Amino acid sequence: MMDRLLVLVRHGQSEWNLKNLFTGWRDPGLTEQGVAEAHRAAAQLKAAGLSFDVAFTSALSRAQRTLDIILDDMGLTGLPVIRDQALNERDYGDLTGLNKDDARAKWGEEQVHLWRRSYDIAPPGGESLKDTVARTLPYYVSEILPRVLRGERVLVAAHGNSLRSIVMVLERLGPDGIVKRELATGVPIVYRLAADSTVAERLDLAA
Repeated sequence: MMDRLLVLVRHGQSEWNLKNLFTGWRDPGLTEQGVAEAHRAAAQLKAAGLSFDVAFTSALSRAQRTLDIILDDMGLTGLPVIRDQALNERDYGDLTGLNKDDARAKWGEEQVHLWRRSYDIAPPGGESLKDTVARTLPYYVSEILPRVLRGERVLVAAHGNSLRSIVMVLERLGPDGIVKRELATGVPIVYRLAADSTVAERLDLAA
């Protein structure tokens, strides 16, 4: 039977996650914890008996390194890897590099909460989640989904908001639902799709 396997994993903790900074398209590395989370994700995937034919990641190093660690630990270092900025994190514009507490002090708790947790309100110079969906979802539909439907086993290592864009469609969530959907760093979400691209099975490989 055709597997139609799609696994999504958010990169491990980054240096800016640890410092509580808005990261967006900036390119900090993984922390020691982030590296450990990537190793743990690989162990979970191996324990679940999973393997892959192709992998996708963003143009940012924290996602790429997470993927590299997973593939190395799984003995899949020769796997084809496709990198594209369509899978990059949401661009936080003028918030990028700011401590989240400092941003609240500057613009107010309510305004920063709107920028972070609303679907269609973008921070100055940046993207809303709706904008990120408009960038990421066409890439998923044109490049990733056809491979899954052909029976290729696909791993995607990317970012909280770019992965939310895919989860939104897979789990049929509306704008209110997707902004509340948390994706933990380094925790694989395993989907098996039906022939019509809907989700036949979902499994979170929790820590």
